[in-house]
Amino acid sequence: MTNPALRTAVTDLRPYVPGRRAQSALAAALASNESHYPPLESVLKVVADASGRLNRYPEISSIELRERIAEHVGVTAAEIAVGPGSVGVLQQIITAMCDAGDEVVFAWRSFEAYPIVVGLAGAVAVPVPLRDEGHDLAAMVNAITARTRVVLLCSPNNPTGVAITASELESFLDQVPPQVLVVVDEAYFEYAGTPETALSAYRRHPNVCVLRTFSKAYGLAGLRVGYAIASSELADGLRRTAIPFGVTSIAQQAAIASLDAYDEMRERVVPVIAERRRMTAVLRTYGWSIPDSEANFIWIRTTEALREHLLSAFAAEDILVRGYPNDGIRITVADPESNDRVLRVLRRSRP
Repeated sequence: MTNPALRTAVTDLRPYVPGRRAQSALAAALASNESHYPPLESVLKVVADASGRLNRYPEISSIELRERIAEHVGVTAAEIAVGPGSVGVLQQIITAMCDAGDEVVFAWRSFEAYPIVVGLAGAVAVPVPLRDEGHDLAAMVNAITARTRVVLLCSPNNPTGVAITASELESFLDQVPPQVLVVVDEAYFEYAGTPETALSAYRRHPNVCVLRTFSKAYGLAGLRVGYAIASSELADGLRRTAIPFGVTSIAQQAAIASLDAYDEMRERVVPVIAERRRMTAVLRTYGWSIPDSEANFIWIRTTEALREHLLSAFAAEDILVRGYPNDGIRITVADPESNDRVLRVLRRSRP
């Protein structure tokens, strides 16, 4: 008797590998790019109040949240789609845009979920190697074919931290066919020293979609809220492909409260930027080649032998970092004490 078989697209997938979790209170958990700060008090209060209504389904269209996001970014609620984290919205995008065999172009290495989401849809992933730790936009234009439906741009790029400038994005968009959707994933844009967001490009180019999340700078990683800014027609399609009730009532209310506390969020981002710059400067004096990150992490390109050595050295000091086989190591920027622990390890292991 034959047992039920999984789709080939599923059996061929390499599973998403999350950052390791801390096993002790002394561990420096710097592997998952979470905010190192606890939730804002005003947000915690809203979460506590909303928890008393857990017996009820959430508002299915997330209209209050969509209206609040729209007000925040300067668009209409019809141009907003929300989902369980930006990766959830990304899955809605690929589902809405791609049939089996369609192509999705993205830089590599970039966000590890990209090939997973593309593969699940039966679409074809077209990875384009990075150049100087950033997107090789010229090569990405050349990778577009008649089968290309979507191009994914991660800015700042995860895991290297390198951002795409406004002028680079504009030049790229001028060369992309208008029927190809360009998704600019801005999960970390709040950490950029001088943010150049894709919103202005979205207003000029109908084929641009901007993807954002509350998981990083706003500190709601455990509640999973992300959103897309897209044409009203595309945003409607994303809402159609969403899992019903996928964004919980608590998550919706916490996201609204987070936007209300925008200034408090910015106050938390400033020291992260300062620490990132400090660590980068110090590590360069040690001889490490560190790209200019605009995110809440730093990136070290390594050989495989050096990667294994560094992972062991960090583990010996109870520090969790994210290793990428054959590529390098990503280290989340945290508080000064934790960051100093990182610097001590890398000083001893200098190239």
